Amino acid sequence: MQYMKNLGVVITDGVGYRNFIMSDFIAEAKENFNNVIIFSCLPKNVYEHLNLNCTIVELDVFEETFFTWFFRKSKEVTHLQLHAKGNFGITDNLNSTKSKANNPRGIANRFIHKWSKRLYSEKWIHRYNRFQQRTFHSHEITKKYQQLLNQYDISMLFFTHQRPPFIAPLIYAAEQLSIKTATFIFSWDNLASKGRMAGNFDYYLVWSNLMKEDLLHFYQSINDNQVAIVGTPQFEPYSMDKYGYDKAQFIDKFKIDPNLPIVLFTCNDASSENDPIYLELLANFIKNGNLIKSVNLIVRTSPAEEPIRFKEFAEKYPFIIWNYPDWKIRRAVHQEAWTQRVPSMEDLNDLKSLLKYCDLCINVLSTITLDAFIFDKPVINPVFGNIENKMFDDQKFLNYAHLTKLVESNSTHIVKNEAEFLDVINRILEKGDNKKMERDNFLDLEIGKPINGTSKRIAETLRQWA
Repeated sequence: MQYMKNLGVVITDGVGYRNFIMSDFIAEAKENFNNVIIFSCLPKNVYEHLNLNCTIVELDVFEETFFTWFFRKSKEVTHLQLHAKGNFGITDNLNSTKSKANNPRGIANRFIHKWSKRLYSEKWIHRYNRFQQRTFHSHEITKKYQQLLNQYDISMLFFTHQRPPFIAPLIYAAEQLSIKTATFIFSWDNLASKGRMAGNFDYYLVWSNLMKEDLLHFYQSINDNQVAIVGTPQFEPYSMDKYGYDKAQFIDKFKIDPNLPIVLFTCNDASSENDPIYLELLANFIKNGNLIKSVNLIVRTSPAEEPIRFKEFAEKYPFIIWNYPDWKIRRAVHQEAWTQRVPSMEDLNDLKSLLKYCDLCINVLSTITLDAFIFDKPVINPVFGNIENKMFDDQKFLNYAHLTKLVESNSTHIVKNEAEFLDVINRILEKGDNKKMERDNFLDLEIGKPINGTSKRIAETLRQWA
């Protein structure tokens, strides 16, 4: 039998749990490695019911010191300064990182912005990364991480997300032990508009050729042979028979009128300030008889927050069917508390079924657009806000690089006022739309590989690199 090595899998948050634990990845990894050890930034008990049959190690919670934060922030802001020219999304994020606070971090933040505006280059970014990593040299948590990596004889350490700051000391521990590292680029917008990664890795897994081009553009020290295109496990559960309901189960669970089309409205978190406006418009279209057909309206709130901001809508519009994502917080005390929300099996069943059986999906430029495209469903993206009308400016996001691709693809219906919103809903309800080819082309551009077999592809690639 060919000797195989030990794989460490770092699960950073609830989304990583959904993508790599609730997909086929662990089973495929066990086929390709002697042992699979999960290093979890989530509590160990979230895995108890899954029968993964592999070792699970709960990592201690890491909190940044001021100096670690200072060098990380310097690295991130310098990265944004370097790539801001001609990139609206990065410029917008650069401006949003400025602080007016009068505490030590606020003062340091302003210094970092002024300094990095004058001195920015790939060399400076790597210099800050080295300074950041040195802050872990004598940290107690680093010693624990090194002991764990030695104890389990890890050959390859795979990070399921490249950005969380709390993974940086684990990257450092692997570097000190000369253990190979790989990471998966987490989302379609992470490279073209977000800050720097938590550290440097030996290998990078990306969704598509488009994402590979972005990676090599924004990270000039990475070579072509360090990158593999694998697709994303984010959507793999949609191809797995064990998830979802049949039509009768779906109708019974959500109390659907089977004779009416289904409109699915999905919400972003509270940072998407216009969501309640668009939802109220839609609810009033239904209430006032403005739609050419009666419909079932299902609203799925954001899994990243409690649905409290929609409480009044549930009372005001009793005909709305609500789906509150079952993502429970598993650890309250954490540097980034939202990462501790973990999805249930039932929630994945709900989401797959909602997408499968809906006739139209409405969202404000969310990744759920891609989910809906996988099920070949028309999507409306309402964006009414701009500087002139004083609404929250969500039209600015159309200038983000990953969303300009969406606009150019003509695969979705982007509406910028109430009249357009109503008109497009009615047109789709009356005769559907003719954007199947555009949807398929956009999926090919963004995802790059078939959804089926994604976990197998990732596991085999990691084995080749180990």
